[in-house]
Amino acid sequence: MMRAGIPREPEGETRVAMVPNVVPKLAKLGFEIVVEKGAGAAAGYTDDAYAAKGATLGSAADVLGCELVIAINVPDWGAMAAGQMLACIADPFRDTARVSAMAAAGLTLFSMGMIPRRLSRAQSMDVNSSQDNLAGYKAVLLGASHVSKSIPMMTTSAGTVRPAKFVIMGSGVAGLQAIATAKRLGAIVYASDVRKSAAEQIESVGGRFIEVEGMDDFEDESGYAKPLTAEFIQKVNDTVCAVAQDADIIVTTARIFGRPAPITVPASAVADFRAGAVIVDMNADVGGNCELTRVDEIYTTDNGVTIVGTTNLPGTMATTSSMLYSNNLTNFITSIFNEGELDISEDDDVLVGAPDGSDFHIPGMGGVLICMAGEIHHKQTRLAGVVN
Repeated sequence: MMRAGIPREPEGETRVAMVPNVVPKLAKLGFEIVVEKGAGAAAGYTDDAYAAKGATLGSAADVLGCELVIAINVPDWGAMAAGQMLACIADPFRDTARVSAMAAAGLTLFSMGMIPRRLSRAQSMDVNSSQDNLAGYKAVLLGASHVSKSIPMMTTSAGTVRPAKFVIMGSGVAGLQAIATAKRLGAIVYASDVRKSAAEQIESVGGRFIEVEGMDDFEDESGYAKPLTAEFIQKVNDTVCAVAQDADIIVTTARIFGRPAPITVPASAVADFRAGAVIVDMNADVGGNCELTRVDEIYTTDNGVTIVGTTNLPGTMATTSSMLYSNNLTNFITSIFNEGELDISEDDDVLVGAPDGSDFHIPGMGGVLICMAGEIHHKQTRLAGVVN
């Protein structure tokens, strides 16, 4: 029987990689699930709940000694040995030295943030989408909680209250959820994206698309926004920030895979925003979209604009985000489990990326399999080119 270990996440992380309800599903496949004591406490999942579903409770050493370790953040992998497997969000392009060391140690690493998201089969395993959905929702609630006015239009005997104005910058998964949430709260919502094709999606969830002159579909093969020229970034900043000058709440969502977040709200724009406005920067952890964002701080500028730099928004809803992440990982593990072991097949597009000639092939990019048997996977040539 293969053992799968679920460690307690590092300090500051409230989520847990597996929730009690999935334990029977994995046990049915043939896994023994070993959960570190207290791993689910911050997310509302008790040790007793895991035990009741058939999990074994153990120490950190017990968990990190399992054949497969399932986590959210990279655990203490130095306590693991060659041949063990680790599934987590490793963010390999942002910490290439760590990836190099893990490969040299002989670990097999599945980085779940590298899921080929355009494959229909991969969508139930897409941790980025599940967590970004929640983050977009929570960003709107954070903005609403820090602004000093109501959100929907209200007609009262004392007069009519105008609805709040939101500007959502970016309309990926997080942005679309932010638009939909703000609309449900009763706000007037404007939204932007560098992809002209996003206009229809924005309008479908109740937003008003901010079009920028010269706009095209700035999207790469994997479905992420491409890096933009400095000139076009300036044009986008000027156009969208002009719309945002009288906004009550601005939510920034622009994130570029493997790169620092682009600045979409420069300090000069913040100076022109009205007093009382709130900026919620969803990318404070990777440099921030607002030039004035401070990581994990909420503060008010001299001209009265509140900037929210809270990181790990999914972690503020740990019960729900853990459940969704757990489902993603269970779907992934189930898909590659065959006859009592994990089948790491070179024919599996989720693991190694789509083949040459496929509509989903991305040159230089594989799938979630980052390294195995002491080497970076041969299809991860972009990563291999930057690994120390």
